[in-house]
Amino acid sequence: MLMRGGTSKGAYFLAGDLPGDPAERDDLLLRTLGSPDPRQIDGIGGAHPLTSKVAVVSASADPSADVDYLFLQVAVDEPAVSSRQNCGNLLAGVGPFAVERGLVTAGDEHTEVRIRLVNTGGMATASFPTPGGRVDYRGGTAISGVPGTAAAVVLGFADTAGSTTGRLLPTGRVLDVIDGIEVTCVDNGMPVVVAAATDLGITGYETHHELAGDRALLDRVQALRLRAGELMGLGDVREEPVPKTTLVAPPRDGGALCTRTFIPVRPHAAIGVLGAVSAVTAALLPGGVARRHARLAGGSRFDVEHPTGHLEVEVELDLSTDPPTALRAANVRTARKLFDGTVYPREGEP
Repeated sequence: MLMRGGTSKGAYFLAGDLPGDPAERDDLLLRTLGSPDPRQIDGIGGAHPLTSKVAVVSASADPSADVDYLFLQVAVDEPAVSSRQNCGNLLAGVGPFAVERGLVTAGDEHTEVRIRLVNTGGMATASFPTPGGRVDYRGGTAISGVPGTAAAVVLGFADTAGSTTGRLLPTGRVLDVIDGIEVTCVDNGMPVVVAAATDLGITGYETHHELAGDRALLDRVQALRLRAGELMGLGDVREEPVPKTTLVAPPRDGGALCTRTFIPVRPHAAIGVLGAVSAVTAALLPGGVARRHARLAGGSRFDVEHPTGHLEVEVELDLSTDPPTALRAANVRTARKLFDGTVYPREGEP
């Protein structure tokens, strides 16, 4: 099933329909999405990291979850598939997909699906409308980066701290200096290295198209994240999609923080759900880079500005502990079923 989840798009599979061997599975997915090829012309990928994604879903053996969700990032122009991160956008479609495929029985009005995030072991809960026991994708909720409106999918997250690195502050510090640039490295659902946009020679208000045309900037972002990956205990991340890099600036449209994110070096048209949670977490940390640029009005709901609009997330930290403790995170997304049918992968090598 091809679905839009949040501001991403991907192919959703039942785990039992894919090879059990990870190498065989990844080879099949590369051929299915059309990688490696910048246009993915011979597959169903969308020629961009945000539209070259896969969700693998199955019934969960964990009594605290209904389904397991494995996220796979399929590279566009390289023969690579990564499972080293979560994807909070495709997560928005997992609950509806589970109902569509009969893994979860829908409620009469709303359905709540408990989802185990296989990539990191975290847990999430998705709540969405199912009037009459059927998923209804229609609704009045709008999210930046997606035209029109759809039904709200409320996502609540647990166990997000140290999702990939094992620690909320992977380096053990709120502030690090990499090549003369101050950064805050955070992992609250997504490993992210946060730096001030002005420290990399930009304002932080550029469009993602302008950022994509700045080759010198992209080279600096790559150098920064490669070093940050080592400091965060991720090793050599040259071929990995994490950590993400988020450059911050003071908000100028009523939000709490203005962001420009790279995945891993390609400018994001918006910002990922869990990436936004980590960016807000950085903004809440006294002494961190993002805190200096954020405008925090109190409460647990934060408006994150990005190139094409806003994303609201809820983040709660206990700052009285050392290191701080992540208490909860949540946000509202939408999802929509785009196509349900049979895909024909490119033939493999003989």
